[in-house]
Amino acid sequence: MVERKGIVTFSGNPITLLGQELTVGAQAPDFKLQANDLSIKTLGDYKGKRLVLSVLPSLDTSVCDEQARRFVAMSESLGPDTAVLVVSCDLPFAQSRWVLEKKASGVTTLSDHLNLNFGLAYGVAIKEMRLLSRSVFIISKDRSITYIQMVREITNQVDFDDVEAAASRLIAQEGK
Repeated sequence: MVERKGIVTFSGNPITLLGQELTVGAQAPDFKLQANDLSIKTLGDYKGKRLVLSVLPSLDTSVCDEQARRFVAMSESLGPDTAVLVVSCDLPFAQSRWVLEKKASGVTTLSDHLNLNFGLAYGVAIKEMRLLSRSVFIISKDRSITYIQMVREITNQVDFDDVEAAASRLIAQEGK
């Protein structure tokens, strides 16, 4: 397993990411994530849709909660051909509770708690914590990665304006 040290920090302390670093232009790796109903979702389940993957450590923190809520709001402007997935290692039960409490619609919460399949494939699994590093991936309908944002200090927030601009560019390129 590839270990990448010092790519990101947690409260100023360097941490280790597991998995190969992905690059814009590469094909998106497949994944197996658990949905709130405990079913398994894969990349293939979103065939014909572009994807915005909002990756975060835990919905039970204020920064992650804000990130997820901002992506709920953003999803409204992205259209029906874009699926917004909020991915964390939270248990599906906790994710389901968050969706109900926040009345969150427009996004799908998916859990990587079973075996870090997503985190390892996307290079965002945090070795020291068994959580996922705060990041965003945008994937085109043909499964090419068109955008990656790795937040260098995972207690900091995503640059939402940059994500929204990148998603809008892809929608304009591919058409709604």
